[in-house]
Amino acid sequence: MSEKDQVNAFSREIIDFQRKNHLTDTEMALNSHVSVEHIHNIKAMREAPDPSVVANLRDYMEHKPNGK
Repeated sequence: MSEKDQVNAFSREIIDFQRKNHLTDTEMALNSHVSVEHIHNIKAMREAPDPSVVANLRDYMEHKPNGK
């Protein structure tokens, strides 16, 4: 899988997660400790995320507490 395909797949994961949990980019950023700019850029496929950013977002998505 190419880097562009990986970024596209990860951006879809984020979008699907946000829809499922009714989260805005700002809420996602605050709760995951990733800047809203990074989230916007990943979703728009303007940047390949740094591995630490991916790890933070994946950790949050896997362990999201209820109500956050």
